[in-house]
Amino acid sequence: MPGMVLFGRRWAIASDDLVFPGLFELFLRVLWWIGILTLYFRHRAKLNCAGGALLSAYLIVLIVLLAVIICTVSAIVHVSMKGTICNPGPRKSMSKLLYLRLALFLPEMVWASLGAAWIADSVQCDSIVVNGIIATVVISWVIIISTMVTIVIVFDPLGGKMAPYSSTGPSPLDNHESSQFLSGLRTAATSVWETRIKLLCCCIGKDDHTRVAFSSTAELFSTYFSDTDLVPSDIAAGLTLLHQQQDNLRNNQEPKEVISHSPGSCQEADLDAELENCHHYMHFAAAAYGWPLYIYRNPFTGLCKIGGDCCRSRTTEYDLVGGDQLNCHFGSILQTTGLQYRDFIHISFHDKVYELPFIVALDHRKESVVVAVRGTMSLQDILTDLSAESEPLDLECEVQDCLAHKGISQAARYVYRRLVSDGILSQAFSIAPEYRLVVVGHSLGAGAAALLAIMLRHSHPQVRCYAFSPPRGLLSKSLYEYSKNFTVSLVLGKDVIPRLSVTNLEDLKKRILRVIAHCNKPKYQILLHGCWYELFGGNPDDLPTELDGGEHRDLTQPLLGEQSLLTHRSPPYSFSSDSPLESPTKYPPLYPPGRIIHLEEEGTSGRFSCYTAQYTAKWSHESEFSKILIGPKMLTDHMPDILMRALDSVVSDRAVCISCPAPRGSNVDVV
Repeated sequence: MPGMVLFGRRWAIASDDLVFPGLFELFLRVLWWIGILTLYFRHRAKLNCAGGALLSAYLIVLIVLLAVIICTVSAIVHVSMKGTICNPGPRKSMSKLLYLRLALFLPEMVWASLGAAWIADSVQCDSIVVNGIIATVVISWVIIISTMVTIVIVFDPLGGKMAPYSSTGPSPLDNHESSQFLSGLRTAATSVWETRIKLLCCCIGKDDHTRVAFSSTAELFSTYFSDTDLVPSDIAAGLTLLHQQQDNLRNNQEPKEVISHSPGSCQEADLDAELENCHHYMHFAAAAYGWPLYIYRNPFTGLCKIGGDCCRSRTTEYDLVGGDQLNCHFGSILQTTGLQYRDFIHISFHDKVYELPFIVALDHRKESVVVAVRGTMSLQDILTDLSAESEPLDLECEVQDCLAHKGISQAARYVYRRLVSDGILSQAFSIAPEYRLVVVGHSLGAGAAALLAIMLRHSHPQVRCYAFSPPRGLLSKSLYEYSKNFTVSLVLGKDVIPRLSVTNLEDLKKRILRVIAHCNKPKYQILLHGCWYELFGGNPDDLPTELDGGEHRDLTQPLLGEQSLLTHRSPPYSFSSDSPLESPTKYPPLYPPGRIIHLEEEGTSGRFSCYTAQYTAKWSHESEFSKILIGPKMLTDHMPDILMRALDSVVSDRAVCISCPAPRGSNVDVV
């Protein structure tokens, strides 16, 4: 439901968002009312002390005031339960009820102040009565302060601009007015988002890169959110519905026949070799995170193993640059990689916007010089992630249309300059000239590693890159095809990051609008059902929406409910297609790097299963990651420790099956 309009401005809360807050307040008010009633009737005879008559009047008025508030809150909850997300008609009386409820805060504040003044006078009465009044005053002020905090939270700085439009709907605006409205709204939204981001990241400095990142991030958020009139609970309900819808479609999907090659094919052999390489180099990508990840993976023994290195001062043959607790970092790197002190050429934990930590080491087992770039671990890294515009790359190759994610390409350029200009790679290859170059990273580090490998390809033709859980919105189509020659990406399960790009986020927004527009249940029921489904599972066929899997093809006309949730007729939106939305020029479609190995979970381990998940590995096309999948593992599958455990499981299982005889007979598998 679009945000409510109160006091001439829009607020970031809908009229169907008051069910759970109202029930919670109702529970407290009823208990409070019963307590005051009990206090008054059981101890009425003890109110004959000095000031007792005033105290008696105070309690009587409080009982009446609480009764009125309870009735008002009950009405608010009852009305908030009516209708659906896109059908606010049954809730048209909500604004009047809220005005009444807010008006009741005035006498409540006055009465709470009188109670506080009475306590301050230290009137000598029965201790039970005094303690009851103290509790009443405390509860009153807690509720009043909580309400004020809630008002601050749901305050929308752009509400004054959107209120006139929200109250009249999208129809009155012609194209010229809509364009002007959109331009002004986005300008104001960008300013608001930039202020928010600066407040959130007030401790990370004010250099030029940081200011550019602030502007880029604010523009991304304003572009994404300024054309819809959704409140946060609408998005939560939409994600809940999408998760159940995706599970329902997957369960109803008929098995299809796929012609498969025998396990002894070159493709399977290549998959085994690359999985073994991924298993080996993932330890370097994890080592780049330093001691925090190592302690997280080894909570009971980690400190004991690296504690000596944290306090030790040692002269070494490697460069150790930037950051705090460098010796702790180095101790964890040694434990994670299994290398010796002398195998490290350079270790940098210098961390700024567009400047990532990295390590350079000699891997004698694989005869390679390994460059490992760290993933996201700080606010600076998040700003680098969110600088999502595309910018051209100046490469010494014949690839056309060389575009890449701005923040990650800037970070890759920084590492490139350090490796080349500071002579770090020259030093490494002077020690081991016959070794080949391998660049690895996880998450943000995977994206930077993929771009770094592209930049180094001209001077190091044998370079290889292993990108673990890289972001999807990284490379233009031509660079994606070019990177297949030397880059392998590894994706686990439903990991959201390899599916995350501006294009896919636009598609997700469209799908959220579509599913909540067709929802035929109240929002509170959707959220309750969704919480139960996420925690305990259930039947996704009970999806509270009018859409069935077979009806999607019929949705070819603009949806009235969807249009009511848009603040304007935005050109990128095309309700006549289920394909990903066309992005603005600044955010063209981008793709993940290289060939992709997908580790898929076999079956489901359940939400509270004690069994270890089992995975299968396969080569996948980038199109399989063109939609964001909703589920409880969309975030956990991105964690490096989960990915390492999955790799351990897959590699060990495939190693056991190497000696298994190839199946004979039919070459048709049902999947």
